[in-house]
Amino acid sequence: MADAPKLHLFCGKIGAGKSTLAASLAEPPDAVLIVEDAWLGALYADQMTTGADYLRCSEKLQGVMAPHVASLLAAGVTVVLDFPANTVAQRAWLRDLVATIPVPHLLHVLDVPDAVCLDRLQQRNASGQHPFLVTEAQFHRFKTHFAPPTADEGFTVSTVQAV
Repeated sequence: MADAPKLHLFCGKIGAGKSTLAASLAEPPDAVLIVEDAWLGALYADQMTTGADYLRCSEKLQGVMAPHVASLLAAGVTVVLDFPANTVAQRAWLRDLVATIPVPHLLHVLDVPDAVCLDRLQQRNASGQHPFLVTEAQFHRFKTHFAPPTADEGFTVSTVQAV
């Protein structure tokens, strides 16, 4: 018998390794990987030039994905949701999603030094494999909004030092 479904969530700065970890967790045949960057790139790439654009497009995507993720979990499928849980607002949406269906969840918090994230970001940009290029200035700007989860948010947390 397959394991009970689980919802995997991710918190970490750009380049921390969230997508790498997500891909490895989605390897079992009964798991589905849903990647925000892939969906945003396919649907809204031409509409996203600012942080405000990202927030607007991400919120639209969240509205579509929430019932889809809930349906997958209800069907017994583990969901690896590669959407950032980097701010209190992002986690509020995920907290609502967790409350929608009673399955175990795990918020993977990647605690990786900025220098490592920036090195990975440079490599990612050079590879041309990612739908979005992020500059060092953008990394630092987004980092100012990063807030690790607190115990009162109610997530089951697993802290990862490196991926």
